[in-house]
Amino acid sequence: MFATGIENSIPTIDNGRTRVDQMESCGHYKHWKLDFDCVEELGLRFLRYGPPLHRTYLGPGRYDWEFADLTFADLKRRDIIPIVDLCHFGVPDWIGDFQNPDLPHLFARYAGDFAERYPWVQLYTPMNEMFICAVFSAMYGWWNEQLQSDRAFVTALKHIVKANVMAMTEILKRRPDAIFIQSESSEYFHADSPAAIHEAELRNRWRFLPLDLNYGNRVNSEMYEYLLENGMTKEEYNWFLTHRLKQHCILGNDYYLTNEHRVFADGHSEASGEVFGYAEITRQYYERYGLPIMHTETNMREGPTGQEAVQWLWKEWANVLRIRNVGIPTVGFTWYSLTDQIDWDTALRERNNRVHPVGLYDLDRNIRPVGRAYKKLIADWRELLPASSLCLVVPVVPPSRAESGHAREQREAAAEHLDDVSTEASSPEIGG
Repeated sequence: MFATGIENSIPTIDNGRTRVDQMESCGHYKHWKLDFDCVEELGLRFLRYGPPLHRTYLGPGRYDWEFADLTFADLKRRDIIPIVDLCHFGVPDWIGDFQNPDLPHLFARYAGDFAERYPWVQLYTPMNEMFICAVFSAMYGWWNEQLQSDRAFVTALKHIVKANVMAMTEILKRRPDAIFIQSESSEYFHADSPAAIHEAELRNRWRFLPLDLNYGNRVNSEMYEYLLENGMTKEEYNWFLTHRLKQHCILGNDYYLTNEHRVFADGHSEASGEVFGYAEITRQYYERYGLPIMHTETNMREGPTGQEAVQWLWKEWANVLRIRNVGIPTVGFTWYSLTDQIDWDTALRERNNRVHPVGLYDLDRNIRPVGRAYKKLIADWRELLPASSLCLVVPVVPPSRAESGHAREQREAAAEHLDDVSTEASSPEIGG
């Protein structure tokens, strides 16, 4: 599944006074048809995409579907398969932020109503990058609630992951053969010295918390104590163990040059640059969760030569082929995003209106060298890869075949097994 995405981050900054809306900053509301033309020009059939949550979800049971209706109808007409990104780093003002304990139920209702309105949609990423969302909002103090404590982090984390699981449950009620592709940041922490080893090991267990909770994985004793000491109850923890939807998931993981960290003896850390790389870190995540892998985000700034991003694309693709060739089931790759972004050089913490040149296209919708390179990569590899094993073909139903007899049979078969799945989900016998 070769893919790209249209950036729809919507965090708030300035203590909630300023909304950072990447679809607005990057011109998607105005140029959405042209953006979809660009997707087709690249030869892509998969697109990470979602309506702006803050503009669509007006209150419990209240929606403005106008923009979503226009864009999703056009995606369906073009037979582009959306991987629907329902919540990307922010929530509507009326919900507040990720400290709100009502978030899981409110978000699950939105996800269910979305699936009801667009029954032909099969692929979802309900909550994007749960780890980054919780860390940046409640540990670093950059976005949304702008808090800086372990307790605030655990609170945000349990609400975000519970919202993700409950959203999956509601979507499955409407679309029993739905497939959920996590887009989760894959991290690694390197010890700078022997004195930093314990802190690095702690953070390397900490990085798994969102996916452990999401997949019903038992955490180790140190992480269990950390969760309980910072506000999670035993009942809340056990809820995750007994609501296990892992069997409906693909482990989508993201990798950037900033995903590896150097940890120092005093506890602070800084970006280390690429040390292990995508293949090694992905192997660690696969060994922990045992799910098919999709590389769901990467990019690199276009530098002075114009080839920096092209080289990074080649390197990431080589890493994808590496994990695939050693037997890790790998089903997709994504350059994120379709166009350049705005203000990601400061992680959206400031409104400078500064272009971050990481797109396949610039903001005038002119293709960049990395866009041409990706188009060629797709053309070269698309037909070769699936032939190696039919067992690795994901049972995706394209929009044009959503009402075919085979698609209906697939949904009916999935629905028949949902009761069995629910029974299995209640069994906490999972390693970790």
